Amino acid sequence: SSPVGGEQISSIGRGLCVLLGISLEDTQRELEHMVRKILNLRVFEDESGKHWSKSVMDKQYEVLCVSQFTLQCILKGNKPDYHMAMPAEQAECFYNNFLEQLRKAYKPELIKDGKFGAYMQVHIQNDGPVTIELESPAATVDPKQLTKLEKQQQRKEKTRTKVPSESSRERNAPRNKDDPSASSGAEGDVSSEREP
Repeated sequence: SSPVGGEQISSIGRGLCVLLGISLEDTQRELEHMVRKILNLRVFEDESGKHWSKSVMDKQYEVLCVSQFTLQCILKGNKPDYHMAMPAEQAECFYNNFLEQLRKAYKPELIKDGKFGAYMQVHIQNDGPVTIELESPAATVDPKQLTKLEKQQQRKEKTRTKVPSESSRERNAPRNKDDPSASSGAEGDVSSEREP
């Protein structure tokens, strides 16, 4: 898969689309917590149609992961600030480790991902729609090390997990320039161009 033009580099059917924001302070502990939560989160119906009964592993559905540093946004007035996001060089290693742990805990062939560090046009057909925000347990931090704003805004490996439903693909949906991660077309498709 190559991030050239509007080439589609990854797609899934029914399953979870995980937008992963990695914090400066995230460690293996946070990573392991998120992997467990994502795979065991009961967001699907069972055979009798009862909602919130089955996990992605129970249903043998796919998982599509997208690195999304903008989830670590802290607003200063109307301007987004990303100093709480892990720098790209470290974050790429962390992200790859996250994917590796997901594959080990589930089935490698059911874990898909986008292109780290590239601008991607992510098309998500949200089922419901259902969007669930997951955060790992807050670590103990010396309050003297954090400003008041950071204490209010601190986020530990925030993720947004979406539940795409099956549908036909729309490969050439127009780009929303205001929101690089806008959902506008096919379920779980990642069309690579550039990522913020």
